[in-house]
This record gives sequence, structure tokens and C-alpha cells, in this order.
Amino acid sequence: MIDTTIVYRQIHPSFVQAGFPTSQAFRPSPKDESKLSVYDGDQITAENAFQHYTNHLNLSSIGVMGLTVAECKAESLHVCEDPTPFREHALIDFSGLTDKDCRNKSKKLQAKAVQRGWLHRAS
Repeated sequence: MIDTTIVYRQIHPSFVQAGFPTSQAFRPSPKDESKLSVYDGDQITAENAFQHYTNHLNLSSIGVMGLTVAECKAESLHVCEDPTPFREHALIDFSGLTDKDCRNKSKKLQAKAVQRGWLHRAS
């Protein structure tokens, strides 16, 4: 992945208010070991990532938003490939951050993704 690579984040319906994702959609949960799961946009389209997530993995998503690797780096968040669960899988690493720092960075990521807009929506 390079700085211009877009990573795709699936947005769970419970993380949407007034048509936009909350910052919680861009923050790893405690069970995720400080890593946020995304799709590598160099390997898959937003629509195909949505189809894989909802049909193959059978998980819930209202749509896909995206961030560039550079936008993550600007927040001192490392993006890395993680092909173990599936080839296109990647992670945004929040390791070592306090809960407050995670919340602040997730708000900044949310703002960047919302500015870019939905890359794919459920029909």
C-alpha cells in the first residue's frame, strides 16, 4: 500500500446517525486488540468489499467509507496488510494509545471519511 491507497471501512448500521457514521465506526473495540479492520483498496473495490463483507462473511454493513493511508499516517496510525483472514484484509493500528487518544483520532478519521463521502451504499 502507498500513501494514496484508500482503505475501506465497513459501517455497521448501529454506528450511523442522521445518515453519517459516528466516530465509533472508526475506532477499534476492546476485543480488536487496538486494530481497526479495513479492506485494502489496491486489491478490491468498495462495492466488492461490501459484497464480500455482507455476503461472504455474513456481517452487517450499511455502506463503505474510505481513508487514505496518508490520512492515517497524519494521525500517527500505521496501516498494514493482514492477509490471514482474507487476501484484501488490512489493519489500522491504534496500539499504545490511551482511550482518549483513540477517541480523538477516530473523530479525525471520521471527519476525513465523511468529507470524502460514501464510496458504496447498501441498495
